[in-house]
Amino acid sequence: MTTRLAPGDTAPAFDLPTHDGGRLSLDSLKGHKVILYAYPAAMTPGCTKQACDFRDSLASLQAAGYRVVGISPDKPAKLAKFVERDALTFPLVSDGDKEVLNAYGAYGEKKNYGRVYEGVIRSTFVIDADGKIEVAQYNVRATGHVAKLRRDLGLD
Repeated sequence: MTTRLAPGDTAPAFDLPTHDGGRLSLDSLKGHKVILYAYPAAMTPGCTKQACDFRDSLASLQAAGYRVVGISPDKPAKLAKFVERDALTFPLVSDGDKEVLNAYGAYGEKKNYGRVYEGVIRSTFVIDADGKIEVAQYNVRATGHVAKLRRDLGLD
């Protein structure tokens, strides 16, 4: 069973390649509140819906002091296509070896139509300005998740 994070835990550090050829680390985001969301695969219907919901809510999330980062095992080139195709306005990071996804408890056993397999567990983490987990949500739904998160954060 994958170890899951809980409020108060220290957020696992990361330094990963981004969709635009750069790198992004959790350290570089210190001092900001971060919403890190894990999704299975770029350009699939559910992941597109979720990414577009974050894009459409980004201005109000940023106004409340949050930075949004998406993480998946996709290669940076695929992430770049996703950003371009859907006009995403926040960074996507690539965790090809799934080391960071595992550290966050966002990779593990899943079940779909009776089939058991390993994969990305759609999850969202709110990390405070000091690098501590404020919210850890696992097995979230792609549709409606951002609206629910906004309510949970008291933004709506």
